[in-house]
Parts: sequence; C-alpha cells; structure tokens
Amino acid sequence: MKNIQHQWALITGASSGIGETFALEMASQGYHVVLVARSEAKLIQLAQRIERMYSVKAEVIAADLSEVLGPQYIYDECKKRDICVSVLINNAGFATHGWFEQVDGLRQQEEIMLNVVAVTNMTHLFLPGMLEGRNGAVINVSSTAAFQPDPYMAVYGATKSYVLSFTESLYEENRGRGVRFLAICPGATETSFFDVVNAEEASVGKRDTPEHVVEVAMKALQSGKCYAVPGASNYWTAQLARFLPRRLILRVVGGMLRPRQQSSKVQAGA
Repeated sequence: MKNIQHQWALITGASSGIGETFALEMASQGYHVVLVARSEAKLIQLAQRIERMYSVKAEVIAADLSEVLGPQYIYDECKKRDICVSVLINNAGFATHGWFEQVDGLRQQEEIMLNVVAVTNMTHLFLPGMLEGRNGAVINVSSTAAFQPDPYMAVYGATKSYVLSFTESLYEENRGRGVRFLAICPGATETSFFDVVNAEEASVGKRDTPEHVVEVAMKALQSGKCYAVPGASNYWTAQLARFLPRRLILRVVGGMLRPRQQSSKVQAGA
C-alpha cells in the first residue's frame, strides 16, 4: 500500500488471535487502526498498547457482527469519527462442531450471519470509498476448511467456502481499479479458537502461529495473490480435493472430524 501515513485499517475480531496480530502488524506499518469486536475491555487494552508502541491512533468500536445491523453500525461510527478506511480485514468468525442436527440451530444461524453476511455487508459498505480513492485492500479470513466439504463442521466449511469464492470473484472484478482482495486460508492456528470447543478432533494437523498467518497474508497481498494458504502441508492438503474422488475426500475428512463423544460441541471464535 502506498502513502500509508494517515490511512486507516479496520480489523474485525481484533480482541485476540489472528485479529489482534493483524492489528499490531498494520499499526507497525504506520496505519491508524479501528479495532472491532464484542469485548470492549479487551479492545481498549489493545488500543492503548498500540498507541503506546507505534504512535498511531487506535479507535475502538464494540459491536456484535452476528447481528444484522452490526456492519451498518460500524460503518456509521467510522463516518461519525471521520475515518476513511483503506484496509478492511474481515477476521471475525466462529465455528460449530458436531452432528448437524444436534448443534443448536440459532447458533448455526449466528455462524452464518457472522461468517457470511457480515463479511459481505462490511465489504459492500467500505469498498465504494476505496474505489473512489483507487487505493485499498480487503483481506478476508477464510480457512483450509474452504477447499472441501467438512462433515461434522458442515456449516463452518460451507461459510468458509463462501468467503473464498466471494473474495476471488471480487479480486477479478476489481483488477485495475486500485483495490486488492485476498483470502487468507489458515489451517489450525494457536489461538483461543480451540480452547472453547474442547474437542481435539476439530483441530487437524500441527497448529500454526497467528504471527506466521499474518506474515503470509501480508506477503501474498503485496505479491498480488487472490488467496494464500499458510504452511506447505496445509497448502498441499488443500489441493487434494482437486485430484481425489470427492467421496474419498469426504470419508477422510469425516473420519478426522467425527466427534469422539455422542454429544455435539460448539466451537467459538473472536
């Protein structure tokens, strides 16, 4: 990104994990940051830390993006504070894990609202301003779960497939218009994401660090990629669905994610 001074980056799910790391990275580059999550207390602590470390502005907006009016509220708050967002990082999201019919239906609806509807609406609201200045970027956090169906995490996998497809489509639409798009697709990452679910079968493979995920995302954005998968093993695993029969992929993934207990569990994120 050029002319970083006085530009703003907005990060959702910024209270911990990958979102917090993105916020620190953008601030270290000289961006002012808008921190969005439900936990206002955590955001205030992070904002104070960022302003102390990097001498940039850090604004806090506490909001629940699983609510239909959440994106509009955030956009309106930015307008009130005279903030023009140049980089949008849609990181907030969570997953459910378990037998589909046993997982709470309202919780799965919230999952779709946050992982799909909020990402769509946030992008729709903030993209016109970026296009007007012919300068901006949107980073959407997808997952390796996007590359194949995910039995026992059916809704999560479907939402992350949406994020990947949505981002790639807008990448092509906006080539030559000054706004870049990237879907970052991490595998299991060392965050509080898995502490809540308390189901090791939902975490596949060696866990990455948020710092590495963000590092890969920033390099991929600069090189003009439309998506990136951190970690060589994650990348090649994601490509298997292109070459193996889908029924075989389903059996393999289903075997890895199958709940070890009969009762379903819910996995939550930032």
